[in-house]
Amino acid sequence: MNSPYKGKTILVIAAGLMQVPAIKIAREMGLKVVVTDYNKEAMGMKMADFPLVISTRDIDGTILKVKEFNRNHKIDGVITVGTDASRTVAAVANALGLPGIRFEVAERATNKIKMRQRFKKKNVPIPEFRSIWTLQEAKEAIDEFELPVVIKPSDNMGARGVKKITNKDQLINAFYETKDASISGEIIIEEFVDGRELSIDALVYDGDIHFMGIADRIIECEPYFVETGHIMPTNLAKKELEKVKKVMADGIKALGINHGTAKGDIRFTKKGPVIIELASRLSGGFMSAYTFPLSTDVSVIKGGIEIALGFKPSEVTHEHKRVTMEGAIIAKPGQVISVSGVDKAAKLKGVKEIFIHHEPGSHVEAPTNNMGKSGNIILFGKTRDEVLKTYEKAKKLIKFEIGEPPKLSLEQIRNEARKKMFPACKVCSVCDGYECAGKMPGMGGVGTASSFKSNLEALAKYKLNMRVIHDVKNPTLSSNFFGISLEFPVISAPMTGTVTNMGGQVEEEEFAESVVEGCKLAGTIAMVGDGASPEKYKVGLKAIKKSGGIGIPIFKPREFNEEIIKRIKDAEDIGAVAVGVDIDSAALITMKLKGQPVGPKSIKDLQEIRKSTNLPFILKGIMTKEDALLAIDSGADCIIVSNHGGRVMDYMPGAADILPSIVDLCKGRIKIMVDGGVRTGVDVFKCLAIGADFVSIGRPIAISGIGGGIYGVKYYLDSIKEELRKVMILTGTASIQSITRNVLYREE
Repeated sequence: MNSPYKGKTILVIAAGLMQVPAIKIAREMGLKVVVTDYNKEAMGMKMADFPLVISTRDIDGTILKVKEFNRNHKIDGVITVGTDASRTVAAVANALGLPGIRFEVAERATNKIKMRQRFKKKNVPIPEFRSIWTLQEAKEAIDEFELPVVIKPSDNMGARGVKKITNKDQLINAFYETKDASISGEIIIEEFVDGRELSIDALVYDGDIHFMGIADRIIECEPYFVETGHIMPTNLAKKELEKVKKVMADGIKALGINHGTAKGDIRFTKKGPVIIELASRLSGGFMSAYTFPLSTDVSVIKGGIEIALGFKPSEVTHEHKRVTMEGAIIAKPGQVISVSGVDKAAKLKGVKEIFIHHEPGSHVEAPTNNMGKSGNIILFGKTRDEVLKTYEKAKKLIKFEIGEPPKLSLEQIRNEARKKMFPACKVCSVCDGYECAGKMPGMGGVGTASSFKSNLEALAKYKLNMRVIHDVKNPTLSSNFFGISLEFPVISAPMTGTVTNMGGQVEEEEFAESVVEGCKLAGTIAMVGDGASPEKYKVGLKAIKKSGGIGIPIFKPREFNEEIIKRIKDAEDIGAVAVGVDIDSAALITMKLKGQPVGPKSIKDLQEIRKSTNLPFILKGIMTKEDALLAIDSGADCIIVSNHGGRVMDYMPGAADILPSIVDLCKGRIKIMVDGGVRTGVDVFKCLAIGADFVSIGRPIAISGIGGGIYGVKYYLDSIKEELRKVMILTGTASIQSITRNVLYREE
């Protein structure tokens, strides 16, 4: 008998760990598989018959690419599993005339505000909620509820940015944390409803709803809502379970999901079941892919694929033949040195699969959402008690040794960064701006990247005069930055935008902490940035506060001084070392894209900002003698000679070309820092020899932070420190203060 799927092709949106089972099942069904993902190295892309490189969030781009593919090879269905790509799935289905739901339905099932508005209209039980954009609205909303309440983004998944508030004093920090996790900036405050929570998968074929996996969720890590496991089948009483199914069915119908899949999180309260979330996809978290088929010998994913192709699902009745569970492994925060005991745990009776996410060299954070777990264990047994006991045994066997890794290498850090930053940055062996010219947002330089390239070219003109007849054997690298002792005069440049510019694989908070803490461990200090998102600066301040105030926030030249002064006051409150403004961001493209007005500042503007604080005040982006003198007149304590890494204007000279004239004019009157094109300890030495007091490094530290976390940054800076030490020995310079232009040979 011929398979009904013979010759057909399914499109799977996304290629990560959660989608791999869907790709495998589709291939087992005899289907050709097209897979889309922005990461061509994702495991699912390597399993695809036809991998298409495009972001799952790029709806228009996906439609164009898929339409082009469809002209030569017909696509018969489209699906996703375990990721928030329902709108992309619906858009493709609508564009190609495939089975599925309308785009507006997928939009309702993705945006939590629209979802709740629809449920309210259709009398589907949900927590009371308010839509919030501003902090003032949040303060007004929280007054309308009895505490505790829950704050969450309207448009993110995996419990990112979701937090329980038990005291009004917690609102401000929670608001900014949630705001940062929101893609649009819209957030929700809703009443907290207590009760046991269930996760439900359903198949919907022409309006008929078939309930498949129903599991009890384990939620921990308050005030966050981290799913640390689920157990199937639920042991909720049959009468109560029927109420849950009815509410889930009402929710599916209210949203308009009449053909496809649905995943619901429902909390059973004293008043009955209440919908927390309902999405138009199958669950992630290993439920649809692992625990349900392990419990029933039925594949809900296969049913979802059949529906996507237009077929009635072949298996909708099932019985639970065994109890199954997914349980999380939560390692202590820190750097992973080693992972042991996995093989022993895997041999335990009742352990089906073990997934380890934090390998040696990676950095573990205390989980604040469903993405922060160090591993997952899939288990089965005859009873709940048996499965839970096996889970505890397996967790005890698996040990994460936490601490500073004994060995790292720049190659290792760069290889890891290359995987995480693609396609935003290729992490070229020579970071010179040629591969990434014009790639903004991203890590490239604006336009032709002439300004980016000129930074490296300017430094390359300088050679060093070697001197080896002297008694300098242990040069002194230390320096003092406004009362802070530095082991060497290198400071991290301010950087933000892990999603916008760096590939999106590392959260903004993790990156900021990696840079700030990595610099501190290396014996120096970090500057942190003020991103295009209005509240992004809070992330850097949080990292500085956690590090005991050892950090310098640099703020954008926002149109109104009041906004800058407010940020400076926040910096004072957390004990920052100094503050500054990167005035070269006066026309930065990412600010324009986010609708954040910035512009140049007059002497009067700068004097007003300077008078608002007693902290040392830095002006970044000085590229002429005239601006250097005006910076002194404004009251600045330090200037940074910088063309913003070539990211604000094309065809500018390199910073090292401009530095000598500014040093000759201003040395001793103001502290002088320089950045741009600095990659090695030799480059640092050249800048100091020209006359800079301090040197700032950007892109290489960003790459080290993405690729190696805290210890990646420390490792890179330690290597710079050691290179600088060697150059000082080979040029006979005993201290940083004794480095002069006599050691330089300049090619004309």
